[in-house]
Amino acid sequence: MKKVLLIFGTRPEAIKMAPLVKKFKSHSTAFDSKVCVTAQHREMLDQVLEFFEIEPDYDLDLMKPGQNLHSLTATIIESLKPILEEFSPDFVFVHGDTTTSMAAALASFYSGAKVCHIEAGLRTYDKLSPFPEEINRQIVGRVSDYHFAPTSKSRDNLLQEQVDVSTILVTGNTVIDALLESVERVKNLSNPDIDFIKQNLREEQEVVLVTGHRRENHGAGFERICSALKRLATQKPDVKIIYPVHLNPKVKEPVNRILSGVDNVLLIEPLSYPVFIWLMNRSKIIITDSGGVQEEAPSLGKPVLVMRDTTERPEAVDAGTVLLVGTNEELIYNEAIDLLENEDRFRKMSELHNPYGDGKSCARIVNFINQLN
Repeated sequence: MKKVLLIFGTRPEAIKMAPLVKKFKSHSTAFDSKVCVTAQHREMLDQVLEFFEIEPDYDLDLMKPGQNLHSLTATIIESLKPILEEFSPDFVFVHGDTTTSMAAALASFYSGAKVCHIEAGLRTYDKLSPFPEEINRQIVGRVSDYHFAPTSKSRDNLLQEQVDVSTILVTGNTVIDALLESVERVKNLSNPDIDFIKQNLREEQEVVLVTGHRRENHGAGFERICSALKRLATQKPDVKIIYPVHLNPKVKEPVNRILSGVDNVLLIEPLSYPVFIWLMNRSKIIITDSGGVQEEAPSLGKPVLVMRDTTERPEAVDAGTVLLVGTNEELIYNEAIDLLENEDRFRKMSELHNPYGDGKSCARIVNFINQLN
């Protein structure tokens, strides 16, 4: 029996790892699988664990007020050492580009486990954008033994970096596995947050969903983003702009200063994963700087404007399901107006094929590990 440890710490990781946890658990005769969470993001992580009914075997509970990258990285590595020694996993799975993933990959490498990277091979090749995620990804890639790439473009990035082709498997993205399971479960979800949103919407009112939090957009970037949204709200008074505002003060301050009091802008607290899925499905278009939303929204037929200058997910740009607008006020405003008013363009963008998978990524990963000697 192969011993597998899955390590994650933030909400996006938990969402994308949850279906893999379940798939390994369903093969209990072949795998002794355990879950370790760092709780890099405590409350938001717990919401996902509850929704997917996952009980961690190890909970490091590391989140502290005002934590920084230096102390967080060191604490994760130190805290994982006794767990890796006790369980002695054959394979450790980490996801994507978080500080948890980078530190866990290093700790697992030090302990002699085989490191398996979910969502491997995404690159911008600009170490400061996104920061620190781009470097986190590259570090995980260097120490990983097996690379589960979501797309052929991600695989090509790894091959360009001299990664052995026999260690790479193109799987699709596990976020689609999670999304397709979740969207059915939330259709009839009874939830106070959903009830509140419904109370602030007319029956057929079009919704623009906005999310934004990235460090590289702090400051002038968010000023321009909010100005564009205010112009959009003024020009389209019948459209409701709903913005779950990230808790970071550098996000909250400009958002509240510029957008609070605008009649058709609804500023709300960050949403739990199931409520966010419901709201994505209810929206017409989405404006975001999130990586995960770029992958999820096309499966729901939602055009996405991405408020970033670079993306490590170029497949969606190439496919036409997302459009990069950066933090350019004119571009955000003009593209949003066009998608809301140009039905032909909206329809074409919403009907394009999602390049990120078919919902069977986790099955491919588990089968690959099962066949290893």
